[in-house]
Amino acid sequence: MPIATPEVYNEMLDRAKAGKFAYPAINVTSSQTLNAALRGFAEAESDGIVQISTGGAEFLGGQYSKDMVTGAVALAEFAHVIAEKYPVNIALHTDHCPKDKLDGYVRPLLAISKKRVDAGLTPLFQSHMWDGSAETLADNLAIAQELLEQARAANIILEVEITPTGGEEDGVSHEINDSLYTTVEDAIRTAEALGLGEKGRYLLAASFGNVHGVYKPGNVVLRPDLLKELADGVAAKFGKQSPFDFVFHGGSGSTEQEIRTALENGVVKMNLDTDTQYAFTRPVADHMFKNYDGVLKVDGEVGSKKTYDPRTWGKLAEAGMAARVVEATQNLRSAGNKIK
Repeated sequence: MPIATPEVYNEMLDRAKAGKFAYPAINVTSSQTLNAALRGFAEAESDGIVQISTGGAEFLGGQYSKDMVTGAVALAEFAHVIAEKYPVNIALHTDHCPKDKLDGYVRPLLAISKKRVDAGLTPLFQSHMWDGSAETLADNLAIAQELLEQARAANIILEVEITPTGGEEDGVSHEINDSLYTTVEDAIRTAEALGLGEKGRYLLAASFGNVHGVYKPGNVVLRPDLLKELADGVAAKFGKQSPFDFVFHGGSGSTEQEIRTALENGVVKMNLDTDTQYAFTRPVADHMFKNYDGVLKVDGEVGSKKTYDPRTWGKLAEAGMAARVVEATQNLRSAGNKIK
């Protein structure tokens, strides 16, 4: 199937919300990790989301120029071609983009998609994320209003993060403290500024103790039940039940119960990066340790081309990451739920 059209993407999100499941949103940084993600979705018979962060886009742009837009466009164009060979619907998304990178990342990508849509084509990406969590809520929502209008004009969905996620991702970091919990007042102000669909569709990354990166159980206190409080508070004021499409950030390492509660409370997308990075790298490390005298020219020997050929260990990496994507679809209940 091709990359999801705006109509298909909206249907994906509607089905997830109604069925109380969510799509894994897998960060990719290369054509190889893209294929691993697509393979995992296909094997699980799950539609899904593939996303590129600012750091991922810079890496994709090559270390000579490190151009984020070039990197993101190149992989998106590749994805539009390669995804046709996979029997699932895939949406392309750009992950966290803070204020100082908007002009070098999201705004140019929105312009590219608007030009495509004006020419009768589909947008290059199906959604973009504005991460204003480091700004005051007033400034955050003011920028979100501007971006939502532009996204709507290009048939694109916007994701907004209104309060901080702990830890660090691509240079944006927040301490792990009480600020990691969105309040009902925050949610109401968001609905007042961005509407509840009439101004354009958006995904809401509300904070319920989420932390990016690696952490051991007990170090982070997640409260996915908070999402229901936010939804109920907004519903009481505006009269619209289940008003938000929630996003679960910092999902790596979450317990099964935490995920289940989040799904019941309106999460339709869960980001996954740390766990899939490890799943990709672990088989490579295993191969290198087991074949060190083949991948290295030890003591003047020639090594073994079959062991250091990137295709040899690359296939192992793809399989490892694909298996972790399958696991994610099972945890989020999207496995077997692809649009027929």
